[in-house]
Amino acid sequence: MDINKYVKKGLIEVRVIPHAARNKVVEENRGLKVYLTAIPDKNKANAALITFFKQEFSLRVRIKRGDESREKVLEVV
Repeated sequence: MDINKYVKKGLIEVRVIPHAARNKVVEENRGLKVYLTAIPDKNKANAALITFFKQEFSLRVRIKRGDESREKVLEVV
């Protein structure tokens, strides 16, 4: 998957689905849906999201908006 087409002005919008069977990213409705095995407790899903982008796409990201929401905006750093 070409992640670069989802990067707009250094930002990526994603919808996170925690507690999934496996880690994966799916293109859906011209957006990204990220499935994570981590649970949404004590910031574990957010940490898993950052690690997933680093391992899967070699991108360093940080959560700019949506710390406690499934809808997140990631900033490429």
